[in-house]
Amino acid sequence: MVYATGGLGDGSFNDQAQTGIQQAAEELDLSFDESEPDSVSQFSTYQTQYAQSTDPDYDLVSCIGFLQADALSQTAPDYPEQDFMIVDSVVDADNVRSYTFKEHEGSYLVGQLAGLLTTQSFSAGESSTSGDSTNVGFVGGVEGALIKKFEAGFIAGVKAASDDVDVQSTYTGSFSDPSAGQEAALSMYSSGADIVYHAAGNTGTGVFQAARDEGKFAIGVDRDQSVTTDYQDVILASMVKRVDTAVYNAAEATVNDSFEGGTATSLGLAEEGVDIVYGTELGDAIPDDVASAVASARDAIINGDVSVPTDPSNA
Repeated sequence: MVYATGGLGDGSFNDQAQTGIQQAAEELDLSFDESEPDSVSQFSTYQTQYAQSTDPDYDLVSCIGFLQADALSQTAPDYPEQDFMIVDSVVDADNVRSYTFKEHEGSYLVGQLAGLLTTQSFSAGESSTSGDSTNVGFVGGVEGALIKKFEAGFIAGVKAASDDVDVQSTYTGSFSDPSAGQEAALSMYSSGADIVYHAAGNTGTGVFQAARDEGKFAIGVDRDQSVTTDYQDVILASMVKRVDTAVYNAAEATVNDSFEGGTATSLGLAEEGVDIVYGTELGDAIPDDVASAVASARDAIINGDVSVPTDPSNA
C-alpha cells in the first residue's frame, strides 16, 4: 500500500483505503505492508521499492490517489510482471487496474442537502443556519480535474435546491494542512455561509474546527466523518466514497488469480461506490422533507433522469 500524501489518520481518504486492505487481510488471509509518502516526489520511490522487492515478493502494489498516476505511468512499464492498482486515476498499462469514482453524483446529494437547509432556519446541536443565507462553501485540496468533480456536483446540487444560493469555492493546495482548511472555512462562514463541504483530506479537519468555532455546519467526505473524527457536533452528513471497496476488490482478485490489468472500473451511486451518509449526532434532526428530496434526487440520478456535471463551469 502506497498511500496519498496526508498519510493515515486523516479520518477520510487514506483511512478508507486502509480499511479495505485490513478487511482483505482478515477475510482473505493475506499480509500487507504500507508506506506514507510525505510528498509527490516520493511516490516513484515507494512504488519501485515494492516492485523490486523479492523478500517478500509482493503480488500487488496499491497506489492510493490521483497524484500517483504520473509516477505509476513510468513505474508500471519498467516492471511488467508486477501487478498494480490505482485509485482515482486511469493509468493505461497492461499491468495496472484502475478504479475511479463518480464523486460528482454523491456530491450532488450533499449539495442539495446544503442548499435546502441554508434557506431555512435550522438548528441542531450548538449550530444553526441563519435562515436567509445566500451562499454555502466548498473547500478543495489540490486543484485538478478530480477534485473539481466534487465541486461541480456540489454546485449542481445546491442549484437544484435553490437558484438563489451561491457557492463560495476555494482550493488550499494541500490535502494535509488543517490550518489552511480552517482559515478558508472561517472566511466563508464570515461571508454568510451556513454550511461548508470539503474535499481536502486532512485539510478538512480545519473546516470542521471552523464550523465549531462559528456555530455553523460542515459536510465530510470519503468516510462517515461523524464517526472517524471528533466533530460529530457539526457534521451534517458525509459524501462517502468506497475506496475500501476498490482496494478490497483488487486484493480479492489477486488472491483468486483473476486480477485483470489494463482495465478501468468506475463506481457511482448505482454501483454503491459513492453515497450520502447522515451524521451520527445531527442526522436525526434533518427535516423529513429535506431527506425525502435528497432521496428522490438519488433515485433520479440512478435512473438517468438527472445528469450531474463533472466541470464546475457547467454546474
